[in-house]
Amino acid sequence: MDSEVKLLLDRADNELLAAKVLKSISEEDALKDNLTVPAKTTFYSSVISHSYYSIFYSARAALLSRGIKISAPLIHNKAYDKFKKTFVDSEKLDKHILEAYEKMLIRAEDLLQIMKDEKSKRGKFTYKTFPQANKDPAEDSINNATLFVSHIKNMLK
Repeated sequence: MDSEVKLLLDRADNELLAAKVLKSISEEDALKDNLTVPAKTTFYSSVISHSYYSIFYSARAALLSRGIKISAPLIHNKAYDKFKKTFVDSEKLDKHILEAYEKMLIRAEDLLQIMKDEKSKRGKFTYKTFPQANKDPAEDSINNATLFVSHIKNMLK
């Protein structure tokens, strides 16, 4: 595996780990006490943001594995559009291979929707609501990121 691809996957893993750790701190009083975090403080907005970045970096790794580099400006929009085009819209496979991979293409559509939803959620819940109100979306974000990253890693093996 290309070292840059591995670096992006490692970064995706790190972002997902940060999301999980921040969620744990938000929910476990003993952790808050040990870290001297005020009892009512939560980090759910950060959980959502880190989950999104986990998806973003793994999508970039998948693109880079195909020789597609993404750069600023509008790097998030470009990554999403290129990911959609490369892995969902443009898959032209032999008919027999297509049948064998039909389930994976359906999953790719689901993964693309996850990426789109998490990108939107990052903006909404990071900037427009109180962190304490984001518990359910934060849990959903971690689950989505875990699924997305797992599928990207399997695809790149």
